[in-house]
Amino acid sequence: MQRCNASFWTYVLFFSFALCFLFSSPACEAKPQHKNAYATMMYMGTPRDYEFYVAIRVLLKSLASLDVQADLVVIASIDVPLRWVRALEREDGAKVVRVENMDNPYKHQVNFDKRFKLTLNKLYAWSLVDYDRVVMLDADNLFLQNTDELFQCGQFCAVFINPCIFHTGLFVLQPSLAVFKDMVHELESGRENPDGADQGFISSYFPELLDRPLFHPPPNETKLDGTYRLPLGYQMDASYYYLKLRWSIPCGPNSVITFPGAPWLKPWYWWSWPVLPLGLQWHEQRRQTLGYGAEMAVTLIQSAIYIGIIAMTRLARPSLSKLCYRRSDNKSINLMQNSLKLVAFWCIFAAYVTPFFTIPHTVHPLLGWALYLLGSFSLCSIAINAFVLPMIPVLVPWLGTVGVLLVMAFPWYPDGVVRALCVFAYAFCCAPLLWVSIVRIMGALQQTLEREAFLPRLGESSPPSGGFNKLY
Repeated sequence: MQRCNASFWTYVLFFSFALCFLFSSPACEAKPQHKNAYATMMYMGTPRDYEFYVAIRVLLKSLASLDVQADLVVIASIDVPLRWVRALEREDGAKVVRVENMDNPYKHQVNFDKRFKLTLNKLYAWSLVDYDRVVMLDADNLFLQNTDELFQCGQFCAVFINPCIFHTGLFVLQPSLAVFKDMVHELESGRENPDGADQGFISSYFPELLDRPLFHPPPNETKLDGTYRLPLGYQMDASYYYLKLRWSIPCGPNSVITFPGAPWLKPWYWWSWPVLPLGLQWHEQRRQTLGYGAEMAVTLIQSAIYIGIIAMTRLARPSLSKLCYRRSDNKSINLMQNSLKLVAFWCIFAAYVTPFFTIPHTVHPLLGWALYLLGSFSLCSIAINAFVLPMIPVLVPWLGTVGVLLVMAFPWYPDGVVRALCVFAYAFCCAPLLWVSIVRIMGALQQTLEREAFLPRLGESSPPSGGFNKLY
């Protein structure tokens, strides 16, 4: 009988471990390896989900490369794809905590930005009670050195990159279920929130942080109690760099760069350089950690397609006017003439816009801009040959783009103001050239139509009405 009981409990333990392995329930998760953690969050529902997934992976790998003595945690909503969760766990060594999306009671405010609808998931950081301290991070942080001394800070610590409002892109907290439940209660009771996002809520929850002392790590590695302001060096706003094109932050270590502001100018987008030169530092971290294997196949295919288009247009030299027909009605002639000119300009416009939407957003900036120039040149060649247009006027925007990249990337500007003035001066000088190119394109279109007898010249008698007469 005892033997049977022993066998029974052996099977129970076996199936329990099997269920833990298969379903990865929270009760079966392994205990934390460290007593502190760097945490970030991931949720779905924006047009830039994949870009933030890449940014989070680069953030995690850069922290691991700095040999931080802390766990790496991702607070992921339950709708995050399972393949992404597995990559974070198996390839990046992160602990993924799955959570339900927190309802945002401020989503109907007049000034509410929909892209911040789920940022209140950041409050789940206070529920990570397995850790003594947690450094909560946004994905757009670039770590320059190890910042483990932040775990010595108190119950809440943050950086004031704005003179009066601290930034929630990086802050230190002491997890507490009591605080977490109180925050949820404050959400339900309608605590005032200026922006309807995590920034406004957390700022209103810790309103007296501005009056607190500045954090200085104790030499004996003990943990402090209370709330503290973090030195600006722990959250250096990239806009400070662009003013002088160098760092000038004397207070605290220059440890972390953050990129707040326009969502389409985050450092991982290839087009953000050279508008934001610091983006190259972010991509250097990606090159050293995650790499670009996910985008290389697409960029190689696009490069081959663009080169093939250039070769075909040079060999075939198609002409749309040879595929058209003559019409006897003068009104139809004018309509056709204007329509062809409009189509030609739309083709040129599309040649410069289309590559922006086809190039992988998170590719390296140097590769992205090179692929854009190749793609726009190849598509312009279609318009040049199809409408028999002069090459130089059509390529004036292309040459202007090359010029502005060189002007903006010039490395010896004394400060950001001089750099901006040079860019504006360049644009001012190029504007007349752009206008001249448009005039020349219009003239070339008219000459092409007359030369190939697509339209009868003024004063020329119209052919007999009887439909269409094919020219070729």
